[in-house]
Amino acid sequence: MLIRPAVPRDLRSSDITPESQYWTRREWLAAAGLTVGAIAGASALLARPAGAQQALGKPYGLQPDDKPTSWDDVTTYNNFYEFGTGKEDPAEQARGFKTRPWTVRVEGMVKKPGAYALEDFLKPSKVEDRIYRHRCVEAWSMVVPWRGIMLGDVLKRAEPAPGAKFVEFTTLYDPARMPGQRYPILRWPYTEGLRLDEAMHPLTLLVTGVYGRELPNQNGAPLRLIVPWKYGFKGIKSIVRIRLTDTQPATAWNVSAPDEYGFYSNVNPTVDHPRWSQAKERRIGEFLRRPTLMFNGYAEDVAAMYAGMDLRRNY
Repeated sequence: MLIRPAVPRDLRSSDITPESQYWTRREWLAAAGLTVGAIAGASALLARPAGAQQALGKPYGLQPDDKPTSWDDVTTYNNFYEFGTGKEDPAEQARGFKTRPWTVRVEGMVKKPGAYALEDFLKPSKVEDRIYRHRCVEAWSMVVPWRGIMLGDVLKRAEPAPGAKFVEFTTLYDPARMPGQRYPILRWPYTEGLRLDEAMHPLTLLVTGVYGRELPNQNGAPLRLIVPWKYGFKGIKSIVRIRLTDTQPATAWNVSAPDEYGFYSNVNPTVDHPRWSQAKERRIGEFLRRPTLMFNGYAEDVAAMYAGMDLRRNY
């Protein structure tokens, strides 16, 4: 399905669909403002026919009790250290952050490098609505209705060169507008990386919106990454550069604390963080903890990429 991105504007409380209307598939699709034709396409994302599921497993790793986290929690409980280390800091500090104009550079081992205005960068791709489980390393999680495009579509247009094995992402570096970057919390600018096959996987999303609306600043506007089978810090925000390389790129948290944060960062309940267990997680909005699922519940879709690897060593 092809859905034009929402026109940039300030979001009012009256624009937000009540959380309860997102608690069934039919209500969620209707609330997202999809047309009848688009609803049919989006329904396939959430309840694929058997043939499609053979290629992509069960519907995006969702469990029977996975209900979207409320808009308020999704947009006020955030990790975005460029705007502060507190969970509430990004919503406050990013309020006036301007995301237009915005340029994304695609470079490195590609046949078609270039610098693109955001609109040109996104224009040829299909925009999809997907509900993903989002697991953070601090043992909490959300279920988020993201909107975006498949990263693989962008990389195919750039035509990776033979020998390209990894993709490196870089966040905007602008301490004047991102006050958290004035402090040496991490090595700025924030960088992240994926193996090329992970980046090309159809579950890997470049996100432009949430809850059917344009992506708020505190959630990584105007463009962020979501890799749903990995811990949340892999979801780099406010991306300005995508570079293909033949060597594993350095990543912000791995450089800062290599004994705590590995390059792969796949959700794995058997590998604890040195300071806490990862065996259980607490869904935001719930009191009790639940068992953490291997690959965050997406094992049927992604486990084959890691066949033969020691996932405790390659954490």
